[in-house]
Amino acid sequence: MKKLFFLFFLAAFTATAQSKPAGKLDTSKPVLTLEASCGTCNFEMKGKGCFLAVKYEGKAYAVEGTGLDDHGDAHEEKGFCNAVRKAKVQGSLQGAKFVVTYFELLKP
Repeated sequence: MKKLFFLFFLAAFTATAQSKPAGKLDTSKPVLTLEASCGTCNFEMKGKGCFLAVKYEGKAYAVEGTGLDDHGDAHEEKGFCNAVRKAKVQGSLQGAKFVVTYFELLKP
């Protein structure tokens, strides 16, 4: 019974740890490949705690539309708090935020 519970737990963790795209890709709009990471840990942005950010045209912006933990554990070796990753992104700059309608983290 313990082995069955362990296997169930492991399968559930593995399924949730995999990054899935946020939103739906719109083929009529351009797809950008941007750097994505924790704004506080890697992009030196001010803010309360950790949050997802992207670099667009050389400047870092907080992301709205998907979150830091929606794409795996941020504190893993290659998680957003420890690494700058590439992502396929659709969205627009709205004020001080980059509002995404599609966000797909690329394999490291």
